[in-house]
Amino acid sequence: MQLINIGFGNVVSVNRIVAIISPDSSPIKRLVQDARDKGSLVDATYGRRTRAVIITDSGHVILSALNHETIVNRVPGGGDAIADSDPEGELEL
Repeated sequence: MQLINIGFGNVVSVNRIVAIISPDSSPIKRLVQDARDKGSLVDATYGRRTRAVIITDSGHVILSALNHETIVNRVPGGGDAIADSDPEGELEL
């Protein structure tokens, strides 16, 4: 099992991550609020501004104070492995 640091000594299993996204859009803000209401939100920001939202395969939503690009680059293989899986170049890293 591989773990990545999402800030302040908190780690997440790489195998459980479905998406790492920026929290700026309204749909993501609604997703975070829905997770908060359901009790499936994990706030790992330590009171700082949320800069990345991590969605897991279990439906949990994790908030991180690290930039989403920083977290993607910490994934083993880095952003290159993710970009290689997108042959049409639709992902922005």
